[in-house]
Amino acid sequence: MRRALARAMSSASSTTYRDRIVSKVEKALAPATVVVEDESHKHRGHRENSGLGETHLNLEVVSEKFEGVGLVARHRMVYEVIEEEMKERVHAVGLKTKTPAEAAATKK
Repeated sequence: MRRALARAMSSASSTTYRDRIVSKVEKALAPATVVVEDESHKHRGHRENSGLGETHLNLEVVSEKFEGVGLVARHRMVYEVIEEEMKERVHAVGLKTKTPAEAAATKK
């Protein structure tokens, strides 16, 4: 299966929010795919944008753990995993949550 991952930084102090999120999602949801896209540059000048980046993210997660789980519950699962990041710098997250079968069907 394809795994799209952010690269882990060599020291914990320089770990990005993207890296933290990928690591936590991998541990909690064992995804086939996890992709994090930083769209903070589209929100420059907004009050919630600190200028540091990683405030507005898109997150796509494909996991078997979503089998039989509704969309809202899937999103709650992800938000529980990234709760700490949401309380810190991350202001907004767009989510796409799919099962492997759903992901395969959308590629056709």
